[in-house]
Order: sequence, then C-alpha cells, then structure tokens
Amino acid sequence: MKRFVLLLVAAVTVAIFGGACQSQEVGQMQHESRSVQPENAKSVRAHLVMGAGELNVGGAADALMEGDFSYNVADLKPRVRYEVRGDEGELRVRQGNREGVRLGGGARNEWDISFNDEVPTDLAVEMGAGESDLDLDNLTLTGLDLQMGAGKTTVDLTGDYDRDFDASIQGGVGEATVMLPSEVGVRARAEGGLGKIDAEGLKKEGNAYVNDAYGYSDVTLDVDVEGGVGEINMKVV
Repeated sequence: MKRFVLLLVAAVTVAIFGGACQSQEVGQMQHESRSVQPENAKSVRAHLVMGAGELNVGGAADALMEGDFSYNVADLKPRVRYEVRGDEGELRVRQGNREGVRLGGGARNEWDISFNDEVPTDLAVEMGAGESDLDLDNLTLTGLDLQMGAGKTTVDLTGDYDRDFDASIQGGVGEATVMLPSEVGVRARAEGGLGKIDAEGLKKEGNAYVNDAYGYSDVTLDVDVEGGVGEINMKVV
C-alpha cells in the first residue's frame, strides 16, 4: 500500500517570513520553460521545493515534466536537476534561494508544472507559504508528500485509481481543500487541533468518516487528518 502524505507545517512560515531575510531587488519579470525527458526511467521520484509563491501542478505533459517559471527576483531563479539510477529517475526542482528571499514589495514567484500521466510518479512538494493548486487526478501517483507552511491549497485526488493508498493530512496555517472520489472507497480519520475540519459527503463510522463507496469498491483511499491552526475541508465530488 502506497502512502500519500500532505503536511501543512506552520513552522516553515516562521523560518521564511520571520527574523532576518536578505535584501531583495525586484526587477523585470523573467520567464523560463524547462522540459525533462524520462530517458530510460520507468518511474520517477519528483521533488518540488518552493519557499514562497504560487504553485500549479497538473498532468498531460508529453515529456516527463514540463515547467513554466516566472519570477522577478534573481534569487528566485529555479534549479532543475534530473538523473536516472537504474530504472528510476530522480527529478528535483528547487527555488534558487529558499530561505533568504521573501515575497512582498512587488516580488513574484510563479511555477506551472505538468507531469506525464503515464509514468509512475512519487511526488514530494515542499512549500513554505503562498497558494497552490495540485490537480493530481490524472497522474499515475505512487506516493505524495506535501509539506506546506501558510496559505491556501487545493488538492484533487478524485482520480480513477487502480490501487489502495494512504493519505495523511496535517493542517498548518491557512486553508486546505482536499477533493476525494465518490467511486473509490474513502475512509478518513480526523483529529482536530486548533483549526477546523469539515467532511462533506462523508458519514461517521466508528472513529472514522467514510463515503458511500467504502466497503464496496475494489480500491480504498485511507486518509489521516490532523488539524492545525487553519482549516481543512474534505469534499467528496
């Protein structure tokens, strides 16, 4: 059973926005496009690291990964690294200076990244603060680890999955909306912190919430939710 981990960690926000941040010079918007081919890899481990900004992730890429990056601070220039070990590719996309630059004063940092739908992908995302939209319903995911500090995120897990997997969601500061499938069985265990957890389209069964397909479908999505200071909304669609 593969594990999907979604973490919203408030401490990351403190590290990025608190204390001493280096001075930053806002210039003209720079635009870069990068494309990565799978080469001989049959699967890939992809790691996205953005300190602050706007992140959009989706599918339908012809290559292994296709990315469009826009920024107006030189230190935000992303670094893309890819190598193949055996049958597995290792992809890393990292903000050039994760801790020394903060948004504000006109600074902008925007990533639009698409992955190939057919290549099995173990995806890890680290994002300190900002907004993210992760449209993952068409990807062939083998794992997801999402770490976020503060801001707003939307995660679409409504794909027609052919295997069981786990999802762990830890709330931080901000709002997270997790869209869940109606045709795939879902079992969610929720533990509130200082934040709020809503479970729309799920019913209570023991110490968990389940959807109507739970116990009947061949595939089950297990979700562990721990609320933080913000709000987590789980919705069956």
